[in-house]
Amino acid sequence: MDWSSWFRSNAKNVKSPNQQQRKTHEDEDEELLGVTSQLIDHVKSFTLDTFKNFPLLAEEDGTTGAATFSDEVLATTATTSANIRKDLSQWQERHATLVLSKVKELSQLRFRLCPRHLKEREFWRIYFTLVKSYIAEYELQAIRVAKIKWMAMEKEISSDSGAFEVEMAETKQAASLERPTP
Repeated sequence: MDWSSWFRSNAKNVKSPNQQQRKTHEDEDEELLGVTSQLIDHVKSFTLDTFKNFPLLAEEDGTTGAATFSDEVLATTATTSANIRKDLSQWQERHATLVLSKVKELSQLRFRLCPRHLKEREFWRIYFTLVKSYIAEYELQAIRVAKIKWMAMEKEISSDSGAFEVEMAETKQAASLERPTP
């Protein structure tokens, strides 16, 4: 083996720091979004009949089962570039996008089911019901983190407004002292 072939074969196996960081970031996203190997195995077991025969109650969302004009408008306008429903929470939307990219079987099922057999909204409601036991703790953790961030932001805003009030009071006091009295 000459040096050039050895170098080429070893250079292919070496990852750049950016590739390693990207891989670490993807792994963190998977962990935060609950896309585990157990979830992937469970989702791969889904079939067309899993979704078609799922007992979906129309009363859950307040509809009578018949499609309304507002449902049709939502179906056409409330999707993202990845064609994920906007009626999902931000965490669910990110989870759905990631699981569709990781589990091609689910992506194929969705393609075959929507919109011929199920509306997009129904598909995701069934999906999240089926995987609830796998992702509940991850979604709850995401909610906790979001709440902590929101509380910290609120605290920061309130402390900033207090500083502005003190500054404005000092400015008013200085202005009143500078004004000559008639």
